[in-house]
Amino acid sequence: MRVVVAPDKFKGSLDAAGVAGALAAGVRDVLPNAECALIPMADGGDGTVDAFLATGAEPRRMRVSGPLGDPVEATYARDGATAIVEMAAASGLALLGRPPSRIDARRATTRGTGELLRDALDGGARRILLGIGGSATTDGGAGALAALGARFYDGEGDELEPTPERLAALTRIDLSGLEPRLRPSQQTGEPEVRIAVACDVDSPLLGPLGAAAVFGPQKGATAGDVAYLERVLARLAGAMSAATGRDLRDIPGAGAAGGLGWALASACGATLERGVALVAAVRGLADALRGADWCFTAEGRIDDQTLRGKVVAGVAQLARSANVPVVAFGGSVEGDAEIALRPLGVTCVPILTKPSSLEVAMHDSRANLRLAAARTVSLIAPREREHH
Repeated sequence: MRVVVAPDKFKGSLDAAGVAGALAAGVRDVLPNAECALIPMADGGDGTVDAFLATGAEPRRMRVSGPLGDPVEATYARDGATAIVEMAAASGLALLGRPPSRIDARRATTRGTGELLRDALDGGARRILLGIGGSATTDGGAGALAALGARFYDGEGDELEPTPERLAALTRIDLSGLEPRLRPSQQTGEPEVRIAVACDVDSPLLGPLGAAAVFGPQKGATAGDVAYLERVLARLAGAMSAATGRDLRDIPGAGAAGGLGWALASACGATLERGVALVAAVRGLADALRGADWCFTAEGRIDDQTLRGKVVAGVAQLARSANVPVVAFGGSVEGDAEIALRPLGVTCVPILTKPSSLEVAMHDSRANLRLAAARTVSLIAPREREHH
């Protein structure tokens, strides 16, 4: 029997590689000769870099500018010619403490994320996967673009610091110094190095559903800050349109991460893509599923959010295309989600067999995953023998 094991992490308990290893161990407890292809997955947010590091990608650690300008240690992954970067490592809200002890919506910057991108370029990356979840910023990506060579000016021709605090006076963006490897070619319209942004939010840049209005309050913005940030983002959008000849403020996802994806799409030709699909493509999941008998996936909680861009649903869609049945293991499984996943060919299996506190369940997740996988294989293995 050939099983593709492609789970998400169990947050606070096991990373995706740990979950995959536990499930594979359970398969082999029953079928020692089973072939298991382990493909730790992520949705482009927290845990994406770890998922790649766990399967042989090279870590790159460096000091970059944090969300308020202070130096922070950040890590990204290099996997051949692909770099995997998480915005949260340099510009994340979690870097300001839990709960955030220092937060300033008008000063928060994406400069550190831009520094990571530049380092990835200098390291030879030909493709960059950028996860933009968990940000502390609403700077329209200005800080990141500045780190990549863009410049921002007021009406007097004075250069502006690329923070919302200063950009209210913005009239012009100069992209002539932008990193050449990211500049779209005049012949093809494509940059030499492609950035693919993992984005599962459809919000536009501006308006009541935009970056400032929807996400600003989550990052410490007061009502006054939200109105101010909206004006700054509108100035950025106008200046960017003048600089590039195109206006992308309304593309789906423009408002995610305070506008970072919009900035990279506008200036660098980056694409905004669904996180799980993007990670799956880089991972080669579709190829791995060809000829598989089963696909095992998992996430800590299978609920109504599972169908909205999470790993289990994304893996299930690919498996369905390959006509491979799916078993989804969950620390907890909500009935409505289980029913909704059935049309995708998914059978949900909760890994707990007795009442348990959250603390105990998290502590025992590795053992519970292994046992649940073994029980499941014991049920499906006879069916496989009948087919073969």
